[in-house]
Amino acid sequence: MDQEVVAVSSAGLPNPISTGAEYIESLRGRRLTVYLMGKLVDEPVDNPMIRPSINAVAKTYDLANENPALASAVSPLTGGNVNRFLHVSASPADLVMQNKMQRRLGQLTGTCFQRCVGMDALNSLHSVTYDLDGKYGTHYHARFTQFLARVQAMNLVIGGAMTDVKGDRSRSPSQQSDPDLFLHIVRRTPEGIFVRGAKAHQTGCLNSHWLIVMPTMRLEAADKDYAIVGAIPVDAPGITYIYGRQSCDTRSTEGGDIDAGNAQFAGQEAMIIFEDVFIPNEHVFLDGEFEFASTLVERFTCYHRRSYVCKTGVGDVLIGAAATIADYNGVERASHIRDKLVEMTHLNETIYGAGIAASHQGTEMKSGAYLPDEMLANVCKHHVARLPYEIGRLAQDLAGGLMVTLPSERELRHETIGPIIEKYLKGRPDIATEDRIRILRLVENMTLGRNAVGYLTESMHGAGSPQAQRIQIARSMQIEFKKDLAKALAGVSSASSAEIENDLSIYMARVFAPIRN
Repeated sequence: MDQEVVAVSSAGLPNPISTGAEYIESLRGRRLTVYLMGKLVDEPVDNPMIRPSINAVAKTYDLANENPALASAVSPLTGGNVNRFLHVSASPADLVMQNKMQRRLGQLTGTCFQRCVGMDALNSLHSVTYDLDGKYGTHYHARFTQFLARVQAMNLVIGGAMTDVKGDRSRSPSQQSDPDLFLHIVRRTPEGIFVRGAKAHQTGCLNSHWLIVMPTMRLEAADKDYAIVGAIPVDAPGITYIYGRQSCDTRSTEGGDIDAGNAQFAGQEAMIIFEDVFIPNEHVFLDGEFEFASTLVERFTCYHRRSYVCKTGVGDVLIGAAATIADYNGVERASHIRDKLVEMTHLNETIYGAGIAASHQGTEMKSGAYLPDEMLANVCKHHVARLPYEIGRLAQDLAGGLMVTLPSERELRHETIGPIIEKYLKGRPDIATEDRIRILRLVENMTLGRNAVGYLTESMHGAGSPQAQRIQIARSMQIEFKKDLAKALAGVSSASSAEIENDLSIYMARVFAPIRN
């Protein structure tokens, strides 16, 4: 890891961001081109459909102040404390603390807090740019660390942008009928490059200060112009954002705070359109070195798949909501209720166990950054593609059908209908009817509504679909080694235990590596 403290400037915002409230104010007045529901958004910060996602990011600032040991770290670049989302992991302990922070934020927001893609992009680029320079004598790593030091000094939010719209999946980027279906370089100048294309499903992009664009797949020589990594201000000329719909998202515009389920926090996704957007040379971290695209994608997905530990924090909230509604219904002592809560907890901790193990078993890269264990990172994400659905199903089971047939908050507040709802939707006599309704709406929000986007569907497809994880698991499962173990014990093979032990490689090499103090 680079230990030299880099001189940083205060370019950009007038002062470093310290709190969640300051972060929210930093997003104002940027004049972004954002389309939502067929209209241009004047000020995203004040839009009721967008604001809950901004609140979730603000929580990442407040947590760093409330619990700096958990959500911040000392940067070797600036010499000061920085938000952990901007820190490059220099040890397995750093990787583990990322996961612990992610779980805590999931607990506090009940949704996606949108900074993990940027964090994992920064960690990936630290080692990839270092390796690039080692092979080609380029200066990408110095550019990258200087950029990162400035971002750390100002305490900004970085959004990662990897997923292209892809077009015909059977064709490479250069074979597409429309070259813009993958982000690519359209012009080079002595000062920098211009890019065109689109990025889909971009988490928290409007809520970031900078975007880092990256290739989305393995590239060949013909795809050279698609091998681009660069940092772009969110408000750069030529960028248009098309905001993504979320189930039940318009409930946030209807007034009140019950029907939304989680009125304060939500996630965010948008499509980003790049129309000849300029990236100066100092913010270009890969330009045409196509063979490194696969390296970057593999390292990024390794970080990001174990980052899905964040879902266990959200799972903690859902388990709590399910247990609460059982209490409110007066059935908390039933054995099958307790058994379902135990099963939900077991599934949730299975995800956490795989993710935290991937971090504990991280290995050092040449740059000094630490990479999580690839096998366990993919196992973690493969669990995430399945287990939240079962946790959600059990939560709906415990909630009952009323969760999806509740009248609206307007009826609850109505002078005539309200008292009737209070009477007939009562559970336990000592529990307020409104409290029961609120918990039911939260379960709905997390399993069917707005925050089911991040907890369920995004858990399936984020960082690659389940088949992508299965491919990576297959590459590392060392079947021949395991067959040799079985043959030796069965007397089929003459190989000795010592010979088999000396054959440890790939995943098993990490399993049996000595633990660093």
